[in-house]
Amino acid sequence: MNTDTYKEIMSLSRMTVGELREKYLEVFGEETRSHHKDFLRKRIAWRLQALAEGDLSERARRRAEELADDADLRIRAPRARHKSGSAEERARSVRGRLPASRDRRLPLPGTLLVREYKGRSVVVKVLDEGFEYEGRRYKSLSAIAREVTGTKWNGFLFFGLAGDGTPASGTAEKRRRRTG
Repeated sequence: MNTDTYKEIMSLSRMTVGELREKYLEVFGEETRSHHKDFLRKRIAWRLQALAEGDLSERARRRAEELADDADLRIRAPRARHKSGSAEERARSVRGRLPASRDRRLPLPGTLLVREYKGRSVVVKVLDEGFEYEGRRYKSLSAIAREVTGTKWNGFLFFGLAGDGTPASGTAEKRRRRTG
């Protein structure tokens, strides 16, 4: 690729969508309906390179036409399998809210949370849904913290998982390790 073409292609990345649409009109001779910056940039770069270095050879163009003639192209869109609003379509549809994504403060399932509390080591395993402590399942870390301390605690603070990742108390030791 020659230097001028390269510089012109590199300048495309600094253009706005409006400028790219104008450039598209300039190099293709027709307007585009697209407002997608990356698509426009790639199409214009291809066209600039084709204009500078030549398009497909006549042999390659003939071969492409042969392949297109042999291809089984659909002339009409496939018919819908189910009528709109049918019972089958409604059964396949999702209604309501999608489940909330996993809390980002929680480590991956299988991770062990270890917290020293009053000389005792508290080990909690993070599960896909909930937590395991001393062979029992819990829905929240707060429930485990209440079980251990006998008082209300925010589970994330107790295990040192609150935003900044600092342990809940100055003397408490917090370790996380991934189990295989």
